[in-house]
Amino acid sequence: MTSLETTLFALALTCCALATVGYLLSLLIQKIILAKASTWILAAGFLFLTLTLLRAAVHSSGWVNFGSRHFLSIYAWAIAGIYLGLQFRTKTRLLGAFIAPFILLFLIAAAGQGSGKNLVPPEWQGWLTTLHLVLAIAGEALFVLASAAGAMFMIQNRLLKHKKPGKMGRLLPSLGDLDRINHLGLLWGFPLLTPGMIGGAVYAAFVWGGPWPADPKVIWSFAVWIVYGFLLHQRLAIGWKGSRMASLSFVTFLLFLMSALVIRFCCTTVHNFI
Repeated sequence: MTSLETTLFALALTCCALATVGYLLSLLIQKIILAKASTWILAAGFLFLTLTLLRAAVHSSGWVNFGSRHFLSIYAWAIAGIYLGLQFRTKTRLLGAFIAPFILLFLIAAAGQGSGKNLVPPEWQGWLTTLHLVLAIAGEALFVLASAAGAMFMIQNRLLKHKKPGKMGRLLPSLGDLDRINHLGLLWGFPLLTPGMIGGAVYAAFVWGGPWPADPKVIWSFAVWIVYGFLLHQRLAIGWKGSRMASLSFVTFLLFLMSALVIRFCCTTVHNFI
């Protein structure tokens, strides 16, 4: 990273940390004005992160010098951008209490990565690799958003069922808005993830060869895709929605998050360049 990139990244990280604290405090003291301010702080962090990635793109040749720090930053950038876009349309500001911590964790993880570690080895670079990474990240970011909306739906639904919404219940987004975000996350995420996986599979078949389908990361990604498709099918064809879909989205996300961490730190995979 250049000194300018480092400064921009530090500003993005600081803004995201402040936004996370603001969102969580807004839940604790039940003041929506803190959530509103946090949204604008998060938007500023998103802008700084955008500038960081643009700066990195200008100074990188393809994926050369585009390291693991940038990869994690792109995840944070995608989640933040999608959330902010939906939030300004639905006014579900307090959903940021679930989204901002994820963005912050990605940025903290990115800060701990060496900037000299290349994201993709030179011999594996190509347009299919770019397609695979961009679409997969966008699809998974939408799944994170759908799952966060599902978690908040469960909380709001529980408050309403016990007829004790209080001030907290009035501050939380409506069940309709949360269900709509869950629906949009599944509806748009799966079609993005699908060509991303196909692009990765086609490229792996020609470049890696050998037993690449048995790679733990490939198996995990395929399992995510299957469950993702099942949830979308049940939503569109069977009509599952509301509490059932919210619970399934959230629990599924937790299971896959745990399995991803196990694969990353405990398994040998050809994706160890990430």
